[in-house]
Amino acid sequence: MHLHILGICGTFMGGIAAIAREAGHRVTGCDANVYPPMSDQLRALGIDLIEGFDAGQMALAPDVFVIGNVVTRGNPLQEALLDAGARYTSGPQWLAEHVLAGRHVLAVAGTHGKTTTTSMLAWILEQAGLEPGFLVGGVPLNFGVSARLGRGRCFVIEADEYDTALFDKRSKFVHYRPRTAVLNNLEYDHADIFPDLAAIETQFHHLVRTVPASGRLVVNARDEALQRVLQRGCWSSVQRFGTRREEPGGLCARGEPDAFDVLRGSLKVGRVEWSLLGEHNQMNALAAIAAAEHVGVAPKAAAAALGSFTNVRRRLELRGQAGGVQVYDDFAHHPTAMRTTVNGLRRRVGLERILAVFEPRSNTMKTGTMKAQLPWALEEADLSFCLQGAYGWSAREVLAPMGAQAVVAESVDALVAQVARAARPGDHVRCMSTGGFGGIHDKLLAALAALAARRG
Repeated sequence: MHLHILGICGTFMGGIAAIAREAGHRVTGCDANVYPPMSDQLRALGIDLIEGFDAGQMALAPDVFVIGNVVTRGNPLQEALLDAGARYTSGPQWLAEHVLAGRHVLAVAGTHGKTTTTSMLAWILEQAGLEPGFLVGGVPLNFGVSARLGRGRCFVIEADEYDTALFDKRSKFVHYRPRTAVLNNLEYDHADIFPDLAAIETQFHHLVRTVPASGRLVVNARDEALQRVLQRGCWSSVQRFGTRREEPGGLCARGEPDAFDVLRGSLKVGRVEWSLLGEHNQMNALAAIAAAEHVGVAPKAAAAALGSFTNVRRRLELRGQAGGVQVYDDFAHHPTAMRTTVNGLRRRVGLERILAVFEPRSNTMKTGTMKAQLPWALEEADLSFCLQGAYGWSAREVLAPMGAQAVVAESVDALVAQVARAARPGDHVRCMSTGGFGGIHDKLLAALAALAARRG
């Protein structure tokens, strides 16, 4: 089969391309911006990439066009294939029909931590010898790729609540029909497609309805929105995590996030010792351990496997050091995620200074829906630097309550100059964005090195 994938450089569609290629299909694709790391990964697999969506790509005559959710009406190639009556489908639908059917699907859903938890779960199953397939919305460092077909029965997938395609406005995850579903947490997000939190809760309940009675829901016991989802109806067994120790059957942690016992009630069932930071990753670990148990991996073995887990690219990833300043890249997209990861870094570095540098790039952040939460998200950083884009709202006004602790710039180059002037040896600079942030990491490292050289 020849697939031509529209929007191929997104992490999800790129993952589908990699899996389809591994399964023996011919794969080509296009995107508005063909960029690394996904473009490098796809070209290494022998997948031809085309920049743009010109209608001339109809001449490729694939068996099916696979449409990513970045494609809208008015897109020249989309209009041409509609006019021609060509066969098309969505990425989630193609995956469900050609890859997931007949497999034990473990789906990880939630506002935060989907990518990391999915990667943890895939690594646990890999270490257990189950040879899982997986599709992750990032690049797990343990595997070096975002997706693979896998030889085993299990398939681990990051289950996104974002819509499927221009012709299918259901959440992606309703296509996956998991036997094991992780509900990690639930907050308001994706303001461009959901009017309120209740609308997202409805989509999560649609996911719950697809899990069979013999399946399992792995649910964050601390999350009120998820409890409301289950109150609408639940037909599967439930394993809760993040519970109080006196609650029998639930999984909880005892100890610091980098070294903790895994408890079922008051009984120790495993221990995790690793390099990851933050209570959020401790919760992600509990979720992954609970999900792995449903396919036969004992909590003790799952916890031990996490000792060799090395996280995901762009999750507080150290990009380099210059002038005694460490520069990190982090895929932060929501105020809660920003706050929890700053807190995790704070717990590691103690009194050393943290400089938070961020770009409100996600669709939700651009709308200004959560702008009022930004001072709260950044309060544990010593200094914060924001890129002012064409958001329709003023970052200076939003961050004004932070006083001199917050700085706003109109361009990446100006932001780099401000951060470089403010940074001191021993500082930790955390750059947060869902995109490439204009190459800020390399620019900042170069600026810091130049300043250090001038100072002698």
